[in-house]
Amino acid sequence: VTGVDFSSNMIAEAREHCPTVEFVEADAERLPFADDSFDAVVMNFGLLHLPRPENAIAEAFRVLRPQGRFAATVWSDSDDALGFGVFVRAIETHGRTDVGLPSGPDFYRFSDPAECRRIFDTAGFDSPTISRIVPVWRAATADQMVDSLLQDSVRTGALLRAQTDDALSQIRSSIRESTRALQTPSGIEMPMPAVLASATKGR
Repeated sequence: VTGVDFSSNMIAEAREHCPTVEFVEADAERLPFADDSFDAVVMNFGLLHLPRPENAIAEAFRVLRPQGRFAATVWSDSDDALGFGVFVRAIETHGRTDVGLPSGPDFYRFSDPAECRRIFDTAGFDSPTISRIVPVWRAATADQMVDSLLQDSVRTGALLRAQTDDALSQIRSSIRESTRALQTPSGIEMPMPAVLASATKGR
């Protein structure tokens, strides 16, 4: 197994948690591996952060051996993505979204199965399959969810950190109210619909 990230800090974190795994600091859009090197390539919610995701998918195809498999996950579209909708609406209502974040790709581009199939076909993959999955985000409280996004997410965390203290307090209150219906005896359980796309390199 080889893990890849372009952030040296993330590579260091990964090595600390998984010392027996090889990690390489590299760009998913220009992988430093020879053709036909791997049996499988997986990308967990990574396509959402790449400026040229087509390049990363083409690179996955290149480094796969014949009959190798590529799989990626992305969040479902805005109408279906309950979890993200709660946070986005709270920020839009009580905070600011124009906080100078670097431009990024369309967050919901690959939520469309037709777009997933198109880009996989363009890269040369055979028989792409697209399915909807519903992982569940479990947390003790709504504030724990906000803290997790603040500390552990990329764009959403940067967006939250850019808010004023007053706006962040109102955002927290809004999220507490919005997640009240998701409360269970053990905490909050928030469905996070996602799309799982996979395909095979046939040649």
